[in-house]
Order: sequence, then structure tokens, then C-alpha cells
Amino acid sequence: MAGALSGTARRPAAGPDVGQPRPAGTMLARARRVGRLFALLARRALLLAVLLATVFAAVELLPGDAANATSERGESAADLEQRRALLGLDRPVLSRFTDWMTGLPSGDLGTSARGESVADLLSRPFPNTLLLGGLALLVTLAVSLGLGCWAALKPGGGADRAVSATATGILALPEFVVAVALVLVFALWTGWLPAVTLTDSDGSPASWQMLVLPVLALAVPQIGWNTRIVRAALADEAKAPHVESAVIDGLPRHRVFTHHLLPGAMPTIAAGIATSTGMLLGGAVVVETIFNYPGIGSVLAGAVADRDSPVIAGVVAVTGAVITGVLLLADLVRAWASGGRT
Repeated sequence: MAGALSGTARRPAAGPDVGQPRPAGTMLARARRVGRLFALLARRALLLAVLLATVFAAVELLPGDAANATSERGESAADLEQRRALLGLDRPVLSRFTDWMTGLPSGDLGTSARGESVADLLSRPFPNTLLLGGLALLVTLAVSLGLGCWAALKPGGGADRAVSATATGILALPEFVVAVALVLVFALWTGWLPAVTLTDSDGSPASWQMLVLPVLALAVPQIGWNTRIVRAALADEAKAPHVESAVIDGLPRHRVFTHHLLPGAMPTIAAGIATSTGMLLGGAVVVETIFNYPGIGSVLAGAVADRDSPVIAGVVAVTGAVITGVLLLADLVRAWASGGRT
């Protein structure tokens, strides 16, 4: 029975075409996968458009407007009306949103309430935020995979209980609590790392040490979340017939883990990591403020204070595009893992 369940079982006697996919069937399957991919992209693009419309509507509901928020002291009512007309605030919000959306495919994110190009306004801080979020994502992936696999290899043991308890505790910590604790320990008490970020002439962090605490503040809560996901995914996959068959066949433990257990759990792990991308970029706004990091957090805070719809929507658009790309990559990983399982 073990041989029948394993991948080394003898194939039944048949012609040379047995087990080989038919060309027509293969082409149809590929067409279906491409169709599902385009449908997924369309749904996510529609979701992003709805989110951007919600941003414009939410800013419209805030008290005051961009003309008032950016006005100079002593401006008359006539000056304010002229500024409103210049910013297009005398037009319906739907008309302004439609005009803004038409320029989005070409990379035109509009003009801010202070007359700056939104694309130029985001061109310097957004790469810094991507650097911060990307490093935090890599740390999250490496540490959560290591801890989750370590716990899964010793189910019910001391390591498993310790990892699970620690992960449950830290996933409940918000980023600002972790950031304050890191500053207290590593900056104020020990002086090992800087508490604030200084920038070079190009606006980037002056040294790599200034990235350590912001990256850890973002990554620690997500490490707790993803460690639990990795541990649970591996535990579920360990019950799969092909894994049990590999164990019964006497395959080495490391080969069972790398060729049967981990690939089967990869779709769930990829989904968890992709979900963390949005949380990391969202948490970056808070962490950047605490560490005076030169990212989009300060730009977004200023845009909200100015009631500046194009800037806020521009931030949402570029971060939404990054998150969509990561989610698409996770979908490809899940498709590869599901299709490549033997």
C-alpha cells in the first residue's frame, strides 16, 4: 500500500502516451489560467478604483477644503474663491475624480493644492518607504519561515510551545508600541542604535544603522502573525496522503520536508506574506513618524492637513499598485506550488 501511495509506485502497463498530457488539453488549461489571471487583475483594478473614489469622497466630507487649508493669513474671501476655482474645487467631486483617473494610466497623479506635481512630490520619499517595507518583508519572511519550520519539526515539544506562545504574544503588539520599546532599549539604554533618521543630500537615510530600528518595528508584529501561519500550514500539510506516503516509503526526513511538506504548505505561506505587505506599508506611516524617517508618512500627514485629495489618492494609488503586484506574485507562487506537487 505504501508503494501505491508513493511517487515511486510502478506505472500500469500501457501505451507510450499514458500519463502524458494531450496538447489540446494543455493549451486549454493554459488559456484558462491566463483567463483567470486577467480576471483577477481586473477585479483588483476595480477594487483599487473603488478605494480611490472613497478617498476623494472622504476628503470631501472633512471640514474645510484645500483652499482654506493652504491659504495665507489675511487672504480675502475673493482670494479664497479664486483659489477654489484654480484648484477646481468649484466643480463636483465626481468630475474632479474622473479627470484625475483619466491621467492615472499615463502616470499623471495630478497637481497638489500647493501647485506641485504629485508624481514629483512622491518620487523621493516613496522609494525610501519601499526600502523600509521591503527590508521588513524580507526579515519577516526569513524569521517566520525559520521559526515556523523549527516548531513544525518538533510538534508538541518545548520549541513548538515556546515559538507558538511567543508568536501569539508579539502579533498583538501594534507597531508604535514595538517602536517605543526598541527606542527605549537600543537607543536610550544601550546607545547601540540611533533613535532618529538623518538624511543625505539626496533624501535617503545617512547610514544603514538608521534602518535597523524602523525595520524591526515593522517586522516584529508580522513575524508573530506569519510564524503562526507557517506552523499551522506545515501541520495541516503533514496530514496529507503524499506526505504520509513519503514517510512510509522511508525517505530521509529532510527530503520529506523539502520535497513534500514545504511545497504543499507554500500556497498558504505565500498568502500570509502577501497579506503582510499591506500591513507593512500601512504601518510604515506610523513608524516613519516615530523615527523621523524620510518616507511617505510625512507627505501623507501633510496632505490630510491640507485636504489635498490628489496627493492622498496618489499615495493610495502607488501603494495599491505595489500591494497588487505582491498579491499577484503570491498567486503565481500558489499556482506553481499547486501545479508542481507530486
